[in-house]
Amino acid sequence: MTLTYRVLRAIVTFLFRALCRFEVMGLENVPASGPVLLVLNHIHMLDAPAAMVAMPRQIKLLAARKWSRHPVGLLLRAVGAAFINRGEVDRRALRYALQALEEGHVFGIAPEGTRSKTHQLQAARGGVAFLAYHSGAPLLPAAVTGVEHAIPALLRLRRATVRVTIGKPFMLPALDHKPRSEELLELADGVMRHVAELLPPEYRGVYGGGGGPLQRSPAPQG
Repeated sequence: MTLTYRVLRAIVTFLFRALCRFEVMGLENVPASGPVLLVLNHIHMLDAPAAMVAMPRQIKLLAARKWSRHPVGLLLRAVGAAFINRGEVDRRALRYALQALEEGHVFGIAPEGTRSKTHQLQAARGGVAFLAYHSGAPLLPAAVTGVEHAIPALLRLRRATVRVTIGKPFMLPALDHKPRSEELLELADGVMRHVAELLPPEYRGVYGGGGGPLQRSPAPQG
């Protein structure tokens, strides 16, 4: 970890443990070294700070550009986050992610691409599978719960339970060809099912059913 990251992590850790009942499960599953693609659900702006506290290694990540001028953006920038335009294929961001993995870092990604307003899992985009395929890095699923209750609980002078659960690392299925867009989506769904297994049923959303094909909503017309 860089010195800046260590200092900020210590501050954020103090705040989480002082203001919440903070729990981490599955630390033994975190590889001690080498590239890791950390896969998270995304339900609140506190997801990334919670993962920062939970993970014993520094996390590189991407963030929506809207946060770059927000107070949270100061924290994100200080820990080396790259800001991207949401909803666009940002090749600079993909290069940043692949370089981070090539250098042996932990790179964090929320495959849904945007925060879930219902706090339930949404359909994944193909980016996580693209990065896993091109980097060859193992995927490490992690589930964050309770962060959506942290601030409301504080307003009632209570402490919410915030939990980060880390699963076992796994690899994408071996392929003998470059995956097409449809295959990337299928692979991403498989990744998200690993995350869903770590979540209580009420958080699983579209991945709460069986392991069959995911029924995606048709793209809007016009």
